[in-house]
Amino acid sequence: MKKFVSVALVGAMALSMLVGCGAKEEAPAAEAPQATEEVKEEAPAAEATEEAPAAEATEEAAPSAGKKYVIATDTVFKPFEYTDESGAFVGIDVDILAAIAEDQGFEYELQSLGWDSAIAACQAGQADGMIAGASITDERKESGWIFSDGYYDATQCMTVAEDSEITGFADLKGLMVGVKTGTQGAAYAESLKDEYGFEITYYEDSPTMYQAVLGGQVVACFEDTPIMKASIQEGSLALKVLDDTQNEGSPYGFAVFSADKQELVDLFNAGLANIKSNGKYDEIIAKYLG
Repeated sequence: MKKFVSVALVGAMALSMLVGCGAKEEAPAAEAPQATEEVKEEAPAAEATEEAPAAEATEEAAPSAGKKYVIATDTVFKPFEYTDESGAFVGIDVDILAAIAEDQGFEYELQSLGWDSAIAACQAGQADGMIAGASITDERKESGWIFSDGYYDATQCMTVAEDSEITGFADLKGLMVGVKTGTQGAAYAESLKDEYGFEITYYEDSPTMYQAVLGGQVVACFEDTPIMKASIQEGSLALKVLDDTQNEGSPYGFAVFSADKQELVDLFNAGLANIKSNGKYDEIIAKYLG
């Protein structure tokens, strides 16, 4: 799980160039409203009172019709989003979003920006929402984020080298551990730091953090449990998760940063409920986690 952080104005300006490319491709669609208006003028039959409710229902669904949402995500957060050996961008988040979009009938463009940049894009209005293993917390809600229903429950854990003699938090006194900046793993480590007397080194990405443990720069790292276990298995890393170190965790949610985007959250929630009931959700989870 991850923690939202404020992003510098410079980062947001840089992102505007990146996201702006996608916006230019949609420019021709500006002619669509004219076509819609012409159809309305040729439809006097709308006076039939009995058919009015159906017309209203169509209008309520219209905001998503013909609109292409920009969804931001992380670059590497296995097994939720990552590039596989064939070069395809895949993962639980990627597949869940695709299944929900198909179920609800909306189009989207998924932009793999990185964690901090995805946050900046949403805050600047350059992305409509983000799906990136973001934990639903009261702190984030209070800072302006609006979340969907939870789509995956995850805990955080401590991981050490395979041959490490460390068995728990009590063995960390006076030693250095690694965390990924702005994540729930980092928040978990920070909550234990004073009690167990260890120091923290911050990393910008998970692979670098893992290598720091393997290389002995830090004695352990704190990470989301499913991500850590999947990374160890897929990367054949000489690391081990200390299961007794897991916390209670919290669910991941799809997030937007403006009440104007509530429609997208509603679509996500409706689609999530449907793919859970029809079995598609379970297929996706099994595909990546077994």
